Amino acid sequence: MQWIIFMLLLFISSMEMLTQNRWKKQASAGLLENCTGCVLCSEDNGCITCHHRLFLLIWRDGIRQYGMCVHTCPPGYFGVRGLEVNRCTKCRSPSCESCFSRDFCMKCKDKFYLYKGQCFRQCPPGTAAQPGTRECQETCEPGPWSEWSACTHESRTCGCKWGVETRVREVPEAAREEGTACPALLETRRCRMKKHCPGGER
Repeated sequence: MQWIIFMLLLFISSMEMLTQNRWKKQASAGLLENCTGCVLCSEDNGCITCHHRLFLLIWRDGIRQYGMCVHTCPPGYFGVRGLEVNRCTKCRSPSCESCFSRDFCMKCKDKFYLYKGQCFRQCPPGTAAQPGTRECQETCEPGPWSEWSACTHESRTCGCKWGVETRVREVPEAAREEGTACPALLETRRCRMKKHCPGGER
């Protein structure tokens, strides 16, 4: 009788151990699905440490913080490599789609224009919106026109019926450095020349 009770207890104990092992395997399998690329992973918070080449992306869902290891940071974040961990850091501006650093944007979201690392709904004064690139480009405002030059034809001021005269205007140094697109800086027009050169000049 005791032998039967002992065998029954042994059977129940082995069944409990088997059930526990199966539950642990299922739990660890579910955990591994959420911990791809992790070196250290928490069941409640996801990845804590990533493999050397991956970035740790942390976001909040209500009061809960969750971590994930990614190859590239998503829009609105930029990657910062560190000695212990590489992190995805959020761009400071919510209108920035991708940034070089926390405060320097490289591409803005729709309906915004990029100018000197910042995003604007309307381009600042002295700039014009470029719809193709969604950037604000410096506008070029040249100085006044010079006087018209002498009327010449092939460097001569006489001997022909028609010649050409030109005038120019200067661009401020700052606009040249920015490489902005400027309006016409040189104009030419036809002009009448003296038919005969004084003193038989050729």
